Amino acid sequence: MTNPAVGDTAPDISLPRDGGEIVKLSDFSGKNVVLYFYPKDDTPGCTKEAIGFTDNVAAFDGLNTVILGVSKDSVKKHDKFIAKHELKIALLSDEEGDVCERYGVWVEKNMYGKKYMGIERATFLIGADGKIMQVWRKVKVPGHVDAVLDAVRAL
Repeated sequence: MTNPAVGDTAPDISLPRDGGEIVKLSDFSGKNVVLYFYPKDDTPGCTKEAIGFTDNVAAFDGLNTVILGVSKDSVKKHDKFIAKHELKIALLSDEEGDVCERYGVWVEKNMYGKKYMGIERATFLIGADGKIMQVWRKVKVPGHVDAVLDAVRAL
């Protein structure tokens, strides 16, 4: 497991997105990328976060920035999630968990005393040069999209 930090070159990824097309981080060379990891499609926090990014997609587009959400859900689940909430962002399927491992977001969690492995809600802002500009870990959904947008504006 690695833990990419600010200043590191972002590990490249190659994952299927909603609809099944393969997406690579390198496809977005010359653009900023908001790579956000979330636990599960169609759960309350994850839905609020995805809708938040969708509501601000035009602002991110205007700042030469692409938004990519990543979870271990299947492409089929992503397609349903997008259709149900009319999402306008790409959701990548990391069913094997390889990308979650490389970004250090596959962690032990603890809920009501029960320990289990899961995705830590985290966001990586990757600059147009492929370097990590900012990292948010243990993200709390309220206000997060605005914080990311402010960070992109500051680039």
